[in-house]
Amino acid sequence: MPPIGLTIFGAVMALLAAFAPSASAAGPVSTDHVRAELVAGAEAVRPGETIRIGIHKQIIPHWHTYWLNPGDSGLATTAEWTLPDGAVAGDIIWPAPERIAVGPLMNYGYEGEVTLLTDIAVPADAPVGGSFPIRATVDWLVCEEICIPEQVALGLDLPVVAVGADAGPAHPAIAAAEARLPVDSPWTARFEAGGDTLRLAFDASGLRRDSIEDIWFYPNEWGVIAHAAPQQLSVEADRIVLAMIPGDAFQPTLASLDGVLVVKERAGGQLLTQALTVSAPAGSVAAGTGGLGIGSIGIGTALLFALLGGLILNLMPCVFPVLSMKALALVEQAGKQPAQVRLHALAYTGGILVSFAALAGLLAALKAGGTAVGWGFQFQSPIFVLLLAYLLFAVGLSLSGVFTIGGSVAGVGANLAARGGYAGSFFTGVLAAIVATPCTAPFMGVAIGFALAASLPVLFAVFLALGLGLALPYVALSVWPPLLRLLPKPGLWMERFKQFLAFPMYGAAIWLVWVLSLQAGAEGVLTALGGMLLIGFAAWLYDVTRASDRTARHAGSGLAALALIAAIGWGIAAGSQTAPRTAPATAETGAAETTPWESYSRQKFEALRAEGRPVFLNFTAAWCITCLVNERVALNRPDVATAFRTGDVTYLKGDWTNQDAEITAKLEEFGRSGVPLYVFYPAGRDSQPVVLPQLLTVDIVLGGIGAG
Repeated sequence: MPPIGLTIFGAVMALLAAFAPSASAAGPVSTDHVRAELVAGAEAVRPGETIRIGIHKQIIPHWHTYWLNPGDSGLATTAEWTLPDGAVAGDIIWPAPERIAVGPLMNYGYEGEVTLLTDIAVPADAPVGGSFPIRATVDWLVCEEICIPEQVALGLDLPVVAVGADAGPAHPAIAAAEARLPVDSPWTARFEAGGDTLRLAFDASGLRRDSIEDIWFYPNEWGVIAHAAPQQLSVEADRIVLAMIPGDAFQPTLASLDGVLVVKERAGGQLLTQALTVSAPAGSVAAGTGGLGIGSIGIGTALLFALLGGLILNLMPCVFPVLSMKALALVEQAGKQPAQVRLHALAYTGGILVSFAALAGLLAALKAGGTAVGWGFQFQSPIFVLLLAYLLFAVGLSLSGVFTIGGSVAGVGANLAARGGYAGSFFTGVLAAIVATPCTAPFMGVAIGFALAASLPVLFAVFLALGLGLALPYVALSVWPPLLRLLPKPGLWMERFKQFLAFPMYGAAIWLVWVLSLQAGAEGVLTALGGMLLIGFAAWLYDVTRASDRTARHAGSGLAALALIAAIGWGIAAGSQTAPRTAPATAETGAAETTPWESYSRQKFEALRAEGRPVFLNFTAAWCITCLVNERVALNRPDVATAFRTGDVTYLKGDWTNQDAEITAKLEEFGRSGVPLYVFYPAGRDSQPVVLPQLLTVDIVLGGIGAG
C-alpha cells in the first residue's frame, strides 16, 4: 500500500478532478497544459474484429503526465469508456516511460507527446453502413513544480464496413506509440532479495558494456523498489545484474518481479532505445565479478577514491622526474616570502587541474561520439607518444643547460621574468599531469571507471579531485612554512642537481621511444631519433646565437624554429601514415620469461572457462610503468611460475599498448577504464573471479591464487 500521504494526495486529486472543467467530445480538446484527442488504428471498424484506439496527448514544455506506476508521486492516467452495446475496451497499453526527477523524488511518466493505446472489441452484430461511436472520459495529473488534475471528454465516430473490406490506414500517432511499446524480453530473468539489496539478473550473453549508455528497470507495482535510489549495473561476460534497494511495499514473499527494462545502446554513432517486458521469478542470483559497475559506489566515495589515487600517484615511478623538479623549485623558493611560495603552489595546482579538466573534456567528447576510451588512452596514439618524447627530451636539454629561456630574451624586463616564474610552475603542473597518465594508482581504477559511466559534471568532478590529490603534497609544503625550513639551503649544489635532473627526463624519453617501437616499429624509432636530432640542433643554435647581434639572433631563432617545426611535422606525418601494430612485440616474448604466458583473446579465455580451468588474467601496456614494475617484481618470479605450474593455472596476458576492443570490453566488466588489471578465476566453470590490487607483490599473487 502507498504511504498515507500519497493516499491522501490521490484522494485530493480525485476530488479536484471531479470539479475540474470537462471539455467537449468534438475532435481535439485542449486544456491549459495538454492537447488531447482520440486516434484510431484504422479509418473504419469491421464487425467482430478489434480496433486499436489511442489517447494522443501533446504536453506543453517542462510539464509531464504519469505512467502505470507513477513513481514516488503522481497519478496514472485513467479512461472511462462509453461504447455501443456489446463493445468491450481493454486496459491501457503503456509505452515505455521516462525517468523524471523532481527534487529528491523520482517519477515515471511522459513529456512532450505520448499516445496511450487501448484495444476495443467490436461486436459481431455491429450494423454495416452504420456508425461506431467511441467516447472516453480521461483523467490525468499534469505536473511541473505544481500538479494540476485535468479531465476531458473525447469522442470519435468511425464507420462500420463489411468484414474483409478495406478499413483504411492508421493514424500516424498509433504507429509511433507502438514503436515505444515494450516487447517480450529475449533474456531469462530472475531476482533475489537479501538484506538491503534486491538483485535482478538477466542472461544477456553478447551485450557489450562499452556500448551501453543506460539501463533502468521500471517496476509495474508502486513501492517494490526505492524509485529514487541508483540502480547499480554490473555487466559480465554472459549476464547483466541490477542491484536495487527494496521499496516500502516490497514483500519478501514476492513471487515475481514484473516491469519494463529500458536499454539504451550506442551503435554506429546512434543511440538506440529498446524496452523489454520483464517477468522475473524469484531465484538465486550468484555474486557477480566483484568488479564495480555503474553506480556501484556513490559520488562521495568516488571523489574520495580519486583524491587518494591522485595522492598515491606521487609515489608512482612515472611521476618521479617531474616531482624531482618540484623538489628543486621548493628549495629555490624556501627563502622567498610565504605569499610568493603560495602563488607558485597555486600556479602548479592550476596547471594540473586545467590539464585534468581538458582530459575529462576530451574523454567526454570521445564517449559522446561512441568511442570506447579509458585512462591513458592517449598513449595508444603513436603521435602522442612521439610528441611527449620530444617534450621530455627538450626539458632535459634545458635542465642540462644546452639552452635557457629567461627574462632577458628579446630584451624583456624583470617583471616579465617574475611572471615567467609562475608560468614555469603552471607548466610543471601541466607536465606532471601528462606524465602521470600512463600510471594507475590504487583507488584510481574504481574512481575513473565510475566517472566514465556517470554524468558530465560527475566526470569533471572526479578528474579534478584526482588532479587535486596529485598536487596536494606540494600545496601542503607551500602553505606550511615550517616544512620549508627543513629543506637544505640554496647553493651551488642546486645547479648541479638541476643538471642531474636532466637524466630522468632523458630516461623517460628513451622509454617513450621504446613504447613507440612497439607501436610503430623501426620506422617510428627512426622518426623519433631524427626528430630529437633536430630538436637538439634547434636548442644549440638558439642558445649560441642568443647573445649575438640582432641580425644573428633573429636568424638563429628563425632557423631553430624551422628545425622544431620540421621535427614536429615529420613526427605527425609519420605517425599518421604508420598503421598501429595489432600484435606489439611485448606479446611475442613470453617464452623467454620466467612465468610462461599466452596472449589473451576472448575465445581462448571462454574456452578455458568452459573447461573449468583456472585462469590468471594480466591486462597491461608497454606505456604503463606500474604494469612493467609489477611484472618484474611479482609476476615474472620463479616461485610464482612454480605456483602457476603446480596449480595448472593458465596465464593470459592482454596487451593494451594499442587499442584493443576485446580488452577494453573486459576492463569495462570490472568497472575499470585502464590498466593494470589482475584477475584470477579459480577452477570450475561457475567460480567467481578474484580481483587483485593494482600494486603487486609475490605474496599478494600467491595469496590471490590460493597458493600463499
